[in-house]
Amino acid sequence: MSLPKEANPDHPIHDLIARRWSPYALADRPVSQEDLRSLFEAARWSASSYNEQPWRYIVASKIDPQAFDRLLSCLVEGNQPWAKAAPVLAIGCTSLNFALNGKPNAAAQQDLGLASAPLTTEATARGLFVHQMIGIHPDRVRELYAVPDDFLPLTGIAIGYLGDVNDLPEGYRPRDLSPRQRRPLPEFVFGGKWGEASDLVK
Repeated sequence: MSLPKEANPDHPIHDLIARRWSPYALADRPVSQEDLRSLFEAARWSASSYNEQPWRYIVASKIDPQAFDRLLSCLVEGNQPWAKAAPVLAIGCTSLNFALNGKPNAAAQQDLGLASAPLTTEATARGLFVHQMIGIHPDRVRELYAVPDDFLPLTGIAIGYLGDVNDLPEGYRPRDLSPRQRRPLPEFVFGGKWGEASDLVK
């Protein structure tokens, strides 16, 4: 059985952040509706620009195989071979305009990401794993689910328990077995000018 790839941070961070990672190997084990409600409740309380809450999620589980296969078909072909093992799939969508005045919401995509982050943290706290993916067919999502024109289907989400890496198609196994790597702080936290590390993180 593959093991969670816990982060090895340079500075102290919360355990839930260190334990979070995005496996391809997910077990074919049901996720309770109670857990799912709590995951989306965590998303519900996320911050958003002007409290717009522009995110929407389309969700399907293997409890309803037809609904699950329908949503699975919205993922690009490269994601379907591993994601089909997950017990729950979702599509994250976001409103493109503010409801109050119809003007473009420049923060909409960020806000969808903000909502999915606490969802992921709540999942980690419950022993679950979330794998987000940009590889979806937005037009297919729009067609199958009658998504309004002013909403953008943006991300796919697989939710489940950690699976056995040996059950993955061969080409996906190295992704779960390779070590986690991140840029050091000075490479992305700048000070006086672009590319110059802030003294605060040296």
